[in-house]
Formats: sequence, structure tokens, C-alpha cells
Amino acid sequence: MAACSVYSTQSLSTNCSISTPSKTQLSFHQKQVVFYTTSKRNSKRGCNSSSRYVITCAAGDSQTVVIGLAADSGCGKSTFMRRLTSVFGGAAEPPKGGNPDSNTLISDTTTVICLDDYHSLDRTGRKEKGVTALDPRANDFDLMYEQVKALKDGIAVEKPIYNHVTGLLDPPELIKPPKILVIEGLHPMFDSRVRDLLDFSIYLDISNEVKFAWKIQRDMAERGHSLESIKASIEARKPDFEAYIDPQKQYADAVIEVLPTQLIPDDNEGKILRVRLIQKEGVKYFSPVYLFDEGSTISWIPCGRKLTCSYPGIKFFYGPETYYSNEVSVVEMDGQFDRLDELIYVESHLSNLSTKFYGEVTQQMLKHADFPGSNNGTGLFQTIVGLKIRDLYEQLISAKAETPVAAKA
Repeated sequence: MAACSVYSTQSLSTNCSISTPSKTQLSFHQKQVVFYTTSKRNSKRGCNSSSRYVITCAAGDSQTVVIGLAADSGCGKSTFMRRLTSVFGGAAEPPKGGNPDSNTLISDTTTVICLDDYHSLDRTGRKEKGVTALDPRANDFDLMYEQVKALKDGIAVEKPIYNHVTGLLDPPELIKPPKILVIEGLHPMFDSRVRDLLDFSIYLDISNEVKFAWKIQRDMAERGHSLESIKASIEARKPDFEAYIDPQKQYADAVIEVLPTQLIPDDNEGKILRVRLIQKEGVKYFSPVYLFDEGSTISWIPCGRKLTCSYPGIKFFYGPETYYSNEVSVVEMDGQFDRLDELIYVESHLSNLSTKFYGEVTQQMLKHADFPGSNNGTGLFQTIVGLKIRDLYEQLISAKAETPVAAKA
């Protein structure tokens, strides 16, 4: 059976129509049936109408898998996306021939949508109303839900574009349903309707101390901002971040938490990091990664003959914890690698990695050694989560292939 979605649009047309089937990029057929109705009874010769109802049907066994990635701006979402698309093969690029300021990235398998495109207010509008982009009032969650649901059901959409250069809302772009849709931005888990569409969710949680250190390094060195202006910018965003963005991490299936190191007392430079991979237990198609012995509590310093470690060294931790009343497994890395090729030693002691072959994590890390965080836990855990998402996708597809297609009400 097929899953059908009904959309209502205004129209001045006087003809009833049934469209011909069209083949989508997922290699199934979808059909649109368009009915025009009025308050008057339809005549035998035609349908005079001011309202149009479009019924779009797509094969129920070809649904798109939807991944949500939440984080504040400047917290590594772009780097994570590059690592994730690399795991699936092929580089993600903007839509060919489209708006050069598009925020969308498309590869052979994945489509990444930036949720800034669902801003309901442009930069001037937000300024006039005195709201930030983090405020839900500046975003169209109804449209976000409708379009993510349509894509998940195998139906193409005309998605708006928020132009980060001009601060304006540009004309929409056509987005076809991919195998994997990643929605990344400030609010992927804010609206419960959108949250329920997600097959897996990740939150990048950068502590205030690290976020401040990163912003100083970037904005002072690259953009010429003063220390005072950076502090003012962070403080201005803080109330909305704490009210609307940060609470979303309680819903995430995996959280990558970035904290100051504990290996150097009172360190405030943000160059050495302690990174925690917090993995929710009981998530379907997701088995948490563990170190040595599943369910144990372990502290491990691997530095020695098989791992080169300069000051302050490297320390790993693994154990069960409770996170927002959820049972979780935590793998933690404090410190950074001197030689990425030696990561294979650490990889050999981690289990449930969902790799295709021995050393795949190390290979991915070496492949992107120039990416930010490749010498510490941010790059390591982003790579591991990417591999887990690939495994989850393959399990979902396999389960759908084995399950008889049922009619949807």
C-alpha cells in the first residue's frame, strides 16, 4: 500500500486534473491527484473551484531516514556534517545550478538542511521585534514539521532559503527526498512534532568556558573583534540559549559534551579538551560504544609503549551514568593525540563501533586530519557517531525490507 499526504492550496483553475506518475530519486513512483472543490455542487462537466487539494502518494517502504543535530552557532555542526557524509561516501555540496547562497548540502546518500531556512523573520524583522534567531517566535515550526514529514514520506518540497549574507529570506529551492535527511541547527528537537519524526538525534554540548575560548580565538584572530564585544555578544545570546536551545539535549540519543581539561589545573585556554560521548540506553537500532568491558566503570591511561603522549597526556573513562533521568553509557577522553596513526591502539580497545573493518575509525580520522578536533575527543566521537548512524540506517532499511508494507490510515 502507499502512504498519502493531502495538501490544500488556493487556486483559480476550473479544471480537475490527475497528474501522471513521476519517478523520484529513491527509485519509486509517486503520483499526485489534484481535486478542485467549491461550496457549490460539482457539475458533470467540470469543477469550478477556488480551493485545490493535492493528494500525493509515495511508496511506504521507501521512507527517508531523518537525523537531527542540535547545537548553538559556532559549536562544530559543519565539521560534524562533513565527517558524517564522509562515512557514507562522497562529499556533500550545495545544490547544482541553484542559489549560490543556499545552506543545503547534498551528497549521493545524504541531504543536509540548515534549519535557519525556517526563520519566519529576516534580520531586520528580528531587530524590529527585539528577538533573536534563537527565539521560537522567529521561526516557522509548522512549515518545518510539514516539510520534514513530507520528505520522510518520500515527497519533494519547495524549501525556503535564509540568506546569511543579506539576512533576507530568498525564494525557495526544490528538495527531493534523500536516503538520509539531516536537519541541523538551533531547534531540531524543540517542536515535539518534528522531534517525533527523528530516527536518531545528536546534541553538541559545548561548555561556556570552551565556547568562550573558541569564540575569542576565532573572532579576535580572524574577525578583529574586541574582547569586550565578544563578551557582550555571548551574554546577549545566553538567556535565549538557556531557555530554548540547551534544554533540547535531554531528548538527544547521543550527546557530545566538550569541557575544559582536568589534566591541567585551572586551564582556561581551551586547547586541551575533555570530551564525553553520552549514549542513551534502549534506543532501537543503537548499541552504545564501550571500553574494555560493557557495563563496567573503567579509568584508563593508555600512554606508554604503544601510544605517544606528550604533556599533559591522555586519559579515558567509561561507565554507566544517569542523564536527565535516562540511563546512559559514557565514554570520555581527556587530552589529545600526538600521532593519529597510533589511534588504532585505542580503537582496538573500544567495542560496538559498528565499523566495516578493523581500523576504520583510524582511517576516517587520518582521512580528515585537517578537520578541527581531529587530535582530540571531538573528532574521535563525531566519527564514531557517524559510523553508528550508518549502522542504524542499514538496520532500519533491512527491517523495512523484511516487514510487509501495511496500509496507513
